[in-house]
Amino acid sequence: MTSQLSPGPRRLVFTGKQQVHLEEFSLPGLAPGRVRVRIEVSLMSTGTENIVFNRLFDPGTHWDSWVRYPFYPGYAAVGTVQEVGEGVSHLRPGMRVACRTSHASHADMAEEDCFPVPAGIPSEEAVWFAFAKITFHAAQAADHRLGDSVLVIGAGPIGQMAVRWARAAGAKTIQSVDPVEGRLLLAARGGATTTSSVSVADARESVLAGNGGKLPRVVIDSTGNAQVFAAALGLADDFGTVVILGDTGTPTQQFLTGDVLRRGLRIVGVHDGHNTALWNNATIASLVFALAASGRFSLSGLISHRFAPEEHAEAYGTANRDRARTMGILFQWEKQAAS
Repeated sequence: MTSQLSPGPRRLVFTGKQQVHLEEFSLPGLAPGRVRVRIEVSLMSTGTENIVFNRLFDPGTHWDSWVRYPFYPGYAAVGTVQEVGEGVSHLRPGMRVACRTSHASHADMAEEDCFPVPAGIPSEEAVWFAFAKITFHAAQAADHRLGDSVLVIGAGPIGQMAVRWARAAGAKTIQSVDPVEGRLLLAARGGATTTSSVSVADARESVLAGNGGKLPRVVIDSTGNAQVFAAALGLADDFGTVVILGDTGTPTQQFLTGDVLRRGLRIVGVHDGHNTALWNNATIASLVFALAASGRFSLSGLISHRFAPEEHAEAYGTANRDRARTMGILFQWEKQAAS
């Protein structure tokens, strides 16, 4: 019987609009201070990756300058340290780590860019660390307070994380609005006190009912849909804060309404890159894992689809055709490599 050799390092690549492939690549010798990670799972960012995959962005936007082919999608993975370079002091082979890297079976990372995962957190939950990190910036921008009132528009992956930060911060009312019922069930599990399966344009009555007849102090738009912004402004209380968390590819379609000046609204945009010396990839990952381990930041039950790397076309097809039925779309690298 002929034994089959394990495949070499592989990764997903976009070679053009709506063109995705699985390619082999070579790993160089491990440089000092670097860590080689064998990836177990990576999580698709359905919002970002769909915009990139379909080129759903305007010319001249930051998307337009960022997306160049070949483009390697993905930014959230969990795996096992396979080898460490000279000078690496805190990591050793066999340790499980999270890292901000693209969809691939292996990654060479700087030691400081690998974040140890506690033993009690499954990889399918730990891989959400990057999404939670992005939404942490939204929580800071919102200036969440004890007893706060928060509305999160959109209950997709990013919206789910925004709900969980509001809960961790001690908000009294946390409302989730999304037309998809299944997503709202996950939002309620993550801490939403009320949910509404309506379009944001029709949400005012339910938002008032969910907050004792008042509009919420904080509104977070997690959708990345340019058309939502104007409606979000109308759902914030006087002198409230509207956080733009979803990054749209068509910002010219977002526009202000009279609510901004007439009611003194504060608008804050947030982005993954808004790091500081205090709060950055490493420190926020550590916080997320600590909260998850203590049960204060639920990450369970959020994976809706699992694919082998060879099923990449089906994975992106599912994300495009059935977006409303997806939540976490996972690529399983270790399982496939070991088969």
